[in-house]
Amino acid sequence: MKTFTIDEAQSLLPVLDSLLKRAIEGKQSAELAENRLQELIRRIYISGGMRVDVAAVARDRFEMEEHLKQVKETVAEIDAIGVQVKDLDTGLLDFPFRLEDEVVLLCWRLGEPAIEHWHTVESGFQGRQPVDDRFRRRSGSGSSTRPN
Repeated sequence: MKTFTIDEAQSLLPVLDSLLKRAIEGKQSAELAENRLQELIRRIYISGGMRVDVAAVARDRFEMEEHLKQVKETVAEIDAIGVQVKDLDTGLLDFPFRLEDEVVLLCWRLGEPAIEHWHTVESGFQGRQPVDDRFRRRSGSGSSTRPN
């Protein structure tokens, strides 16, 4: 597992901000296409059947699948950097960080100006605490790559 210093994690924020926005927009677009398809199914059910524009349905299905593919690829790109996507809807990311003998998670959410919180692996977002001097002292020490 790759661990980050706070400076390394901080320097990735512009790229991650862009990737997250792309993934969120793709997810929202896929949901819109799915909603159109679900509405059509509802109208067919209520009316007991109806003529359907098969080409339009195929376009909506293709659009939905393409957007979902984009989302999966973008999340995989973030994962390949070593950053964990915790909640795509809110743009919540975690960066593994070695604090003394324990790996904790630097926690950042889309829209926050900087990484200012952390939590243990077990406590999750609800256990977020402010970053303190222990994290800043480590910022010059570099990252490590360890097997999972």
